[in-house]
Amino acid sequence: MYSLKGKVAVVTGAGSGIGRALAQLLAAKGCTLALADINEVGLKETAASLPTPPLLQKLDVADRDAVYAFATRVKNELGTAHIVINNAGVAVSQTVADLSYEDFEWIMGINFWGVVYGTKAFLPMLTAQDDGVIVNLSSVFGIIAVPTQSSYNAAKFAVRGFTESLRHELDGTGVSAISVHPGGIKTNIAAASRFYVDPSGVSSRENAAAGFAKMAKTTPEQAAQTIVDGIERGSKRVLIGADAKLIDIIQRLMPVNYWKPMSALMRSMRK
Repeated sequence: MYSLKGKVAVVTGAGSGIGRALAQLLAAKGCTLALADINEVGLKETAASLPTPPLLQKLDVADRDAVYAFATRVKNELGTAHIVINNAGVAVSQTVADLSYEDFEWIMGINFWGVVYGTKAFLPMLTAQDDGVIVNLSSVFGIIAVPTQSSYNAAKFAVRGFTESLRHELDGTGVSAISVHPGGIKTNIAAASRFYVDPSGVSSRENAAAGFAKMAKTTPEQAAQTIVDGIERGSKRVLIGADAKLIDIIQRLMPVNYWKPMSALMRSMRK
């Protein structure tokens, strides 16, 4: 078991959802926290919910220089980092034909490059001390591809490949890398997305968010607990939620033709 007590944990996207729940759970485990989010109001609300004031940083994870400056600040003020959770993420829902390059670059900047920057900025600290864990949030959409989610799929498949390659490179060291694949989590990611149309043809953000809320069965707190359990147990990959586990099985059994049963399952869950 990897002991969390006394460790320095860095969490991006800590202003709400899974990030906030992770901060609260890691604090309860005895970690010193460095929390970042572009949403400064949400970040301060997270800090107010913690027993000890954390290091706070307003941060756009798509800004490489800002991420490296954050890592330097963590090292200078807290001495090092042990656990780095690259959690910040956004969503775009649009067909490939109509997807703008601006939206594609926006989501890749946060969901993929934000993970790369967060990993590379903090990795030297972890490898120097031969102790640490990099946790990168992919998605169940890093396991299957869904219509209108091409940009999100591209980013999350990339995070999965990046993290698994890193894990192999770190084999034999005291540092590990975990790829996390949440299913439907009760967060505001759908409501806050750049939304145009969803797989069923819905073109209303409100209707799509309501449909997502029906399918999202796992709370942020449950997701955070699963992630922290994975860190403590030394897991290599973490699936969050019964839906993620079922989707993983369907993809293994039907690696090319999974969309037919998946689309039927999604329609059923919406109802």
